[in-house]
Amino acid sequence: MTPGAPGGDRAAARGYGGRVQPAVDWDLAARLAARAVRSGPAATRAERAAVVADLRAAAPVAAEHVARITRMAPADPAAPAHDVRVVDRASWARANVRALQGLTARVGVPADRGVRGTAGAGQVAAVLGLLSGAVLGQYDPWGGRGTLLLVAPNVLAVERSLGVDTADFRLWVTLHEQTHAQQFASAPWLVDHLTERLRVLLAEEGPRPRRPWGPRADAGSGGDVARDGGGPAPDEAAPGARAGRPRSLLDLLDPRQRVVLDEVGAVMALLEGHADVTMDAVGRSVVPSVRRIRRRFEARRDGAAGTGGMRRALRAALGMDVKLAQYREGAAFVRAVRRRVGTDGLNAVWASAGALPTAAEIADPAAWVRRVHG
Repeated sequence: MTPGAPGGDRAAARGYGGRVQPAVDWDLAARLAARAVRSGPAATRAERAAVVADLRAAAPVAAEHVARITRMAPADPAAPAHDVRVVDRASWARANVRALQGLTARVGVPADRGVRGTAGAGQVAAVLGLLSGAVLGQYDPWGGRGTLLLVAPNVLAVERSLGVDTADFRLWVTLHEQTHAQQFASAPWLVDHLTERLRVLLAEEGPRPRRPWGPRADAGSGGDVARDGGGPAPDEAAPGARAGRPRSLLDLLDPRQRVVLDEVGAVMALLEGHADVTMDAVGRSVVPSVRRIRRRFEARRDGAAGTGGMRRALRAALGMDVKLAQYREGAAFVRAVRRRVGTDGLNAVWASAGALPTAAEIADPAAWVRRVHG
């Protein structure tokens, strides 16, 4: 999931010599991001039309199955339904530029925390260009009613590489994203909770990475946040940082921010793990080849995580391996809790921020059950 909402930060940006200057030229970033994407898989017009039609048709079907399996209901039944969009890679990239623009406005990212203007636009576009070929679907909860994006060329490419039934795979992917939509509909307070956590991570009083949009791969450390001048100023260097530059993003965070980063990581593990469990729980009566799909999909994930050289460094820099760990740790948490207290007992996690699992509880589900259920 990538947060996003319409908005901007021009009014709040601080420039030089009294001029107002945005941290990122978002319009330029959107144009560059659309150009930076790789071309999709070769397909006939009929094949492209079929995958788009199947994904659109799968969305309402998946939503019904998710509601049945999770026993979750929207907190406000009268709230407007989220949008569902089937997109190509360029449209996905543009949508995510606007999502990042809205998130920076919502969270209140100070303009001097990023690279301004065209440089920032180029960094945003480069990262989204790299990711555009990897994302199958995404739910964006930040824009009010929420938007579900399904990336048709990526779904087509992956189902071909896995050699799986196309109808089953398209519904299976949609089940994951509709689970995310159900999570935020059932717990609308999650948006404000995550916003406040992100504000702490990006607080003015914390260390100041000058180039947050341009993570730099480093074969030795796994990935550093690139910084002007090659490293932090002396008063910014965190304990344990190498001379000249930090080892990782953690070296740029103060103790409070590290605690918050753990909190956000635990929430993301819950969201992703819950969606992964739900998409499999639908069973063979709905997705007949669900076990084959999961087996082959996991093998593909493991293969990607084991790539070496520059690809591995890029995965680390972009957080893709962290994301993979979140899927698996979160799924283990969800399964363990359901075994102990059932589906309704698990659903207590959506009641309030106080019911969310901590990072320690993700690793020890019994501890969460004791704390929440007594």
